Amino acid sequence: MDGELNRFFNPRSVAVIGASREPTKIGYLIVYNLLRGFKGKVYPVNPSADSILGIKAYSSVTAIPDDVDLAVISVPASSVPSVLEECGLKGIKNVIIISAGFKELGTHEGVEREVKVVEIARKYGIRVVGPNCMGVYVPKSGVNTTFLNPERIDFPKHGNIAFISQSGAFGIAVLDWAAMRGVGISKFVSLGNKCDVDESDILNYLVDDPDTQVITIYTEGVDDGRKFLRTLKNVTPVKPVVILKAGRTEEGSRAIASHTGSLAGSDAVYDAVFKQAGAIRALGMEELFDIAIALSLQPPAKGSRVAILTVGGGSGVMATDAVVSLGLEVPKLSDLTVSKLRKVLLPIASPYNPVDVTGSTRDEHFIDSLEILMKSGEVDIIILIPYFMAPAISKEFTDKLLRKVREVSKELDIPLPIVGAVTGGRYTMKMSTVLEEGGIPMYPSVERAAKAAWALYKYGEWLKRNNTFEEYINRLIKCRSLQ
Repeated sequence: MDGELNRFFNPRSVAVIGASREPTKIGYLIVYNLLRGFKGKVYPVNPSADSILGIKAYSSVTAIPDDVDLAVISVPASSVPSVLEECGLKGIKNVIIISAGFKELGTHEGVEREVKVVEIARKYGIRVVGPNCMGVYVPKSGVNTTFLNPERIDFPKHGNIAFISQSGAFGIAVLDWAAMRGVGISKFVSLGNKCDVDESDILNYLVDDPDTQVITIYTEGVDDGRKFLRTLKNVTPVKPVVILKAGRTEEGSRAIASHTGSLAGSDAVYDAVFKQAGAIRALGMEELFDIAIALSLQPPAKGSRVAILTVGGGSGVMATDAVVSLGLEVPKLSDLTVSKLRKVLLPIASPYNPVDVTGSTRDEHFIDSLEILMKSGEVDIIILIPYFMAPAISKEFTDKLLRKVREVSKELDIPLPIVGAVTGGRYTMKMSTVLEEGGIPMYPSVERAAKAAWALYKYGEWLKRNNTFEEYINRLIKCRSLQ
């Protein structure tokens, strides 16, 4: 792993320069959020305070008697260069600059100030995240350099999805949403203006991070396109990368320039780069994490053949349309598989693909059909549409289904990806959560489940093209056997 960047995520000590005693100030909330979970040393720096939140404060970072792994700077932009110089004299090699007022202003003064920051950083060998960012959040290590009040935002639990965001505000909103959705995060990085550390640097770190299985990115523009393409090509055969690229329209590109000072570039070029490098493009926040959740919970698909197992015929038809419109197949099942399905289904059920067990189904009809499809060798992905409100489906259905999936998966040479779709209210959501916590991603519409299935297929195709499919699957099986 890149030792230069590791201290952003796993520091032993953090200095907060610009710490404040005022609860509404950024410098107060950064210290407060660190103290909520970080187990290392926290050093508030404020020349006008003796202590902050019960911790001794220091007049400057150079006055701290101990070594400091990470500094978080939250002072007026005009003071940042001198403060960064002090960090260099102190020997600090990792700095997060929260402060805004640099090239994003679009002024000569702002640009020159950022150039000065880069010069100082290079002089002392400092790696910088920012400026104009929210910094870093790592549930596992307790690092949280954001400045939002935890009474107004929830932070997600530890998980295996990393999230890199050029926008701090959007990034924080996604963290809040992820916490509500139950999505775990391994690392969150708000890059801001990217005066030094950029997407490629973080990707190079995360490819070897044992806590990260899927990498997601929100970007408005990449400054070094060649570096980014080269990095993506190195990372995607090892871990899936899902990218939400903003600025697809001319108007969106103009908005980007006024937000971070980045040049958005041609959207067609970005699209071509993502395809060439095997990155999966998402067209919105919901889709970004729909895809990431599928890739984090399920193996990639070896092919494009989809089986649909549904409690409702109408949902099966809609799922078929959604799947086929994305370029996937809903193949006709063999006579042998149809015969096996007939034996376990009610006479009124349809044993074809989609397999419609009907609203009169009992637990065993659905679960036995799933087992037959998993073992058939005729499909590469299965979409489940269980509709838990069916009167004969028991409260134990989800546990039974998960047991069967685990049992059959152990018998297969290559694990079969399964995603689910179910629309409903309180009880449906409760049962759906059980399945997702058991490893089957669940979506509130067949269209979103189909897109997740498409992503599993696309990533599988990329792995096969790079001759790393079997290696990826073996690593996945080994990783899960250790959990």
